[in-house]
Amino acid sequence: MLKWKLTSAVILILARFASAATATVPVSPTGPVLLTVEIADADPIQFDAAMLSALPQTTVETSTIWTTGVHSYTGVALADLLAALDVTTSELQAIASNDYEITIPASDAVEGGPILAYLVNGELISLRENGPIWLIYPFDSNPAYQSEVIYSRSVWQLNRLKITD
Repeated sequence: MLKWKLTSAVILILARFASAATATVPVSPTGPVLLTVEIADADPIQFDAAMLSALPQTTVETSTIWTTGVHSYTGVALADLLAALDVTTSELQAIASNDYEITIPASDAVEGGPILAYLVNGELISLRENGPIWLIYPFDSNPAYQSEVIYSRSVWQLNRLKITD
C-alpha cells in the first residue's frame, strides 16, 4: 500500500508542479539521477534534474564558509520536498556520495530554511563543485544559520535522503 501511495504521490506531485510549457513530466528519471529518497520500506524515489525542476523552486543568494563571494543557489526547499512527498518525520538522514552522513531534524524544514540546490549561478552543480545536490542554508539571511551545527548539516555531494518513521 505504501509503495503504491508513494508512486502515485510522485506522479501527482510532478504533474501538479510541472510548468504549462512542459509537454510531459517524467515520473521516473530520464537523465542522471541526482537524488534518491528512501522512505521507510517503500521503493526508493529517484529524481533527475527535470523531475527536481518540476517541483517548486527556491533561489537563495548567500555566501558560504567554503566559497568566495555571494552565489545564487537554486533548488527545492527541503520543506517543499517533504510536503510534496507527504512525509512527516522528526528527522532524516542526509548522505553524501563520500558516505558522509548526518541527521537533520525535520524542524529545519521551514520556509526560508535549507534548499536542495542543484544549480549554482544557473548551472548544474557538478560533483567536482560540491554537487549534484548541495543542502544549503541561507547563511546570510539568518545569523542562527552561522553555526558549526548548521555548517555540519550543509551536506555537499548529497545524493541520498533517508526518511524513517
